[in-house]
Amino acid sequence: MPDNQIPTNNSLTYKDSGVDTQAGQNLIQRIKPFVKQTHRPEVVGQIGGFGGLFQLPDQTHSDSLLVAGTDGVGTKLKLAIDYDRHDTIGEDLVAMCVNDILVLGAEPLFFLDYFATGKLNVDHAAKVIESIANGCKMANMALLGGETAEMPGMYQKDDYDLAGFAVGMVSRAQLIDGTNIQAGDTLIAIESSGIHSNGYSLVRKILEQNNINPNDVEIDGNNLMDLLIKPTYIYAKALKNLLQTIRPKGIAHITGGGVDENLPRCLPDTLSATINTKSYTRPALFDWLQDQGKISDAEMWKTFNQGIGMILVVKPSEAEKTMTALSETSTKSWILGQIIPGCDSKVVYES
Repeated sequence: MPDNQIPTNNSLTYKDSGVDTQAGQNLIQRIKPFVKQTHRPEVVGQIGGFGGLFQLPDQTHSDSLLVAGTDGVGTKLKLAIDYDRHDTIGEDLVAMCVNDILVLGAEPLFFLDYFATGKLNVDHAAKVIESIANGCKMANMALLGGETAEMPGMYQKDDYDLAGFAVGMVSRAQLIDGTNIQAGDTLIAIESSGIHSNGYSLVRKILEQNNINPNDVEIDGNNLMDLLIKPTYIYAKALKNLLQTIRPKGIAHITGGGVDENLPRCLPDTLSATINTKSYTRPALFDWLQDQGKISDAEMWKTFNQGIGMILVVKPSEAEKTMTALSETSTKSWILGQIIPGCDSKVVYES
């Protein structure tokens, strides 16, 4: 089993690159009591899900829930800045936010962005915000507004940071919350467009440690820099089409923490999942990263998406119908595994 592989002494981990995902989990547990104290009666659920849920106070729409999500792009921004590739990074921002609310069955409504820099480079900012607008069009949501902050001394040279805020809506009856998932249900993987927007601190560590310029490397005929900067796929069209036919019991967006941390977020406490690692051919980019960083299999699964952008949980009888509906939007999918009774690990890897 891949998660039992023992890393070699010189293998890299996400923590080696400066990111401690466990610290992030510890913070969530630490702040839960403070967050709960702010809750109004309309708040549905708790902190820690893919998106926050809020019932509309208007009693004529008492069945409607607002769904909100916020995120950034992470250190993928450093690649965009260092290699002057600003044209698509805003799509990543939209995707990281809107994909989180899509997994709850929400229809995206509007988006807000925050652009912060030390000294405003109008040309760079215009390209970034244009790409944010492009992402919003892909998600069929309005770019309602935003904030541009110029803060000398806070950022170096041409550095900038991005944050986004997506809001959508779903009825209670159509909410996808994982509560009906049961042992025997099927896991359907939806392919990613690449690394998406997580694990880039480790990617950059690999490039730095091996003195690699990504513009000078090709993987299976593709330029490495093009592969690394490829924007996160926005699943709005694919899921909208799917939901007209099948409503999955649960959906997980595979972001920071990989499959290890994100799939359990849509599962009941009493259940686990098995992943068949041989059910698909992993994209060559991940093979290259693992080889260059001497990364263990276990570290790969808890850092990168491994070519899997989302995981759906469906009835076994609906698996084929689900994949057919996804194929109608040219979205590749496959059977990845199944739900099992709870065990020591929330995610069990089998080959």
